This record gives sequence, C-alpha cells and structure tokens, in this order.
Amino acid sequence: MPIVKSLKKKFGISAPRVAVRPHFPWYLRWLTIIVVIGFTLGLGLYLGIYDTGRKFANFDMQGASSELDRLSKLNMQLQQDNETLRIEAIGLERRAQMEVAARDDLVKQVKTLGDESIRLKEDLAFLQTFMSGNEMAGSGVSVYHFKLTRGQSSGEFRYSLLLVQGKQRTKDFQGNLEFTVNLLQNGRKVAMPLPDDSPSKTSSVNFKFYQRVEKSFHLQPDVIVESLQVRVFENGMAQPKLTQVVNLPS
Repeated sequence: MPIVKSLKKKFGISAPRVAVRPHFPWYLRWLTIIVVIGFTLGLGLYLGIYDTGRKFANFDMQGASSELDRLSKLNMQLQQDNETLRIEAIGLERRAQMEVAARDDLVKQVKTLGDESIRLKEDLAFLQTFMSGNEMAGSGVSVYHFKLTRGQSSGEFRYSLLLVQGKQRTKDFQGNLEFTVNLLQNGRKVAMPLPDDSPSKTSSVNFKFYQRVEKSFHLQPDVIVESLQVRVFENGMAQPKLTQVVNLPS
C-alpha cells in the first residue's frame, strides 16, 4: 500500500502544483539587461549634460535671480542719478535765465543812463546859453532842440523836443503841438498823424521860459520812417506859430 500512497501524493489532490513557464533564452536575458543599463546610463548622462549646460548658460534660477536683483538696483541708482541731474539742469537753466535777464536789465540801464547823460548835456548847454544873455531875440516861441531816434524794439521810435521863449516874455505860452510822420509804405510816400493815446492827436504845452517834450510811438515794422514834423499852435490861433522837421538818422 505504500506504493498507492506514494502515487496519490504525486498525482492526487494533495499533489504539489506545477508551474508551466515558457522557455526564455539566456542571450535575450543579457540583451535586456544591457539595454536597461544603457538606457539608465544615457538618461544619467543627459541629465548631467543638461544641468551643466544650464549652469554654464547662467540659466539656473539662483543665478538669474541674483542677476535680476543686481540689474534692478542698478536701474534704481541710474534713475536717482538721472533725477538729480535733471534737477541740477533745471537749476542751472533758471540761473542762466536770471543772469540773462539781469544782463538785459543792465544793458537797458546803461542805455538809459547814456540817454540821460546826453539829455543833461543838452540841458546844460541850453542853460548856459540861456543864462549868458544870448537868448533868442523877440518874444516868440522857437524850437531849441528837436531829435528823432529809433527805440529798443522793432517799430518803436522816440522823439525829444525843447521849446523856448525869447526875451520879452509878457505871458506864459499856452498851446498845442501837432506831429506828422513822413514815411515810405509799400513804395509810396505817406504823411500821417503821429499815433498818440490822446483823442485829439496833439500834445498840450504851457510854459514861460522853456518846456521839454519827450515821447515814443510805434509803427508797423514794414514801414520806413524818413522824418518827423512838428507844428506849434498857440491857443485860439488857426495857423501854427512855427513848423520844424527833423530827419531820422540812417
């Protein structure tokens, strides 16, 4: 019976399980192993080259962040320097404008003082003549000084006039001055009343010994002024007491 029991153990229900596996050749096993190892080595080499290239090109995040911070600080510093230079430039421009304005004022003051000096010399010469007794004979009014000059701006002209009475001064002279400017406009000679603020276009005078008249007027810059004429009228008289013309110096 031992033989039966032995057969039951091998072929019965209690017999051990048998696994059926396909036959796998040894050379395929080695080829698989070599492929896996090669793939692993290739992947590691690729990752190493990628990391090295990224660091070499400075594309790593830490290096890029540091460079970005440095450039941001440099940009802020440049903006501050630019603002400082802009403020300094504005200050220099304002100082230059003030210096130019001060220079222009000084030039105007010098010219004014020069004109005043000339006028004082003329007055001194007149007074010396007046006080020496060599006055104009008679009692009539005469023009001692009449001058026409260009002003500082374009189209501006200035004139000065000194009226005197002769020896026999029985009363104060009261009258008006009427001015006419002779000019060239569009190639034609034109005589026109002198522009003036007063509606009557005349200047009143009232004096016993002498009176100075100084004014300025403006014309269009395209006209050419040749001369200025003054007519002196006594109050109540239709005809002028005297007429005089002065040319504009070239």
